[in-house]
Amino acid sequence: MLKITSKQLEVTAPIRERIESRFEKLSRHDVQLINPHVIITEEKPGFKIEASVGIPNGELFAQAKHDNLYAAITAMGQKLEKQLNRLTHKPEAQRFASIDHSEEAINVEEDYEEEDAA
Repeated sequence: MLKITSKQLEVTAPIRERIESRFEKLSRHDVQLINPHVIITEEKPGFKIEASVGIPNGELFAQAKHDNLYAAITAMGQKLEKQLNRLTHKPEAQRFASIDHSEEAINVEEDYEEEDAA
């Protein structure tokens, strides 16, 4: 259940729908979203929106500021999506490629043994 809170302004149906649509995009990643919470703050001259979402292997957090509340919601959603992409595709990243480093270590040791014998 998505929790949306704001002290300064009423969370109207269109605001709630925009935020929910951003979170629907996140749910396409087949990752369980745990206790998603959005806080809307009215700051002169605009709005600040913060979101924190627990996921099974960590937590996502994003905030955005903009004069237009809907633009701030969109920016916050994009930041969350970028973080989620990074986390879900991390195992596929090149630096995490499954290379068996133990064989390399053995080869290095053998090289030293050959030099010692010479």
